[in-house]
Amino acid sequence: MSSTPRWQKSSFSGGAENTSCVEIATAPTTLHLRESDTPATILSPTPVALHALLTTLRNGPRTAPQG
Repeated sequence: MSSTPRWQKSSFSGGAENTSCVEIATAPTTLHLRESDTPATILSPTPVALHALLTTLRNGPRTAPQG
């Protein structure tokens, strides 16, 4: 079994002209996220943190922005 993550691009990524997008890879106990134009930076959020991020992106922040 290989330990190299198998990255998948978002279905919302652009075509051949716009190749930068979010990519995701799975591991037995976590998920990994990265931006395709900076592949060395990998986020490995907990399931709770990833759920909170996706919920916030979907619904907007819970508090009004300051300023």
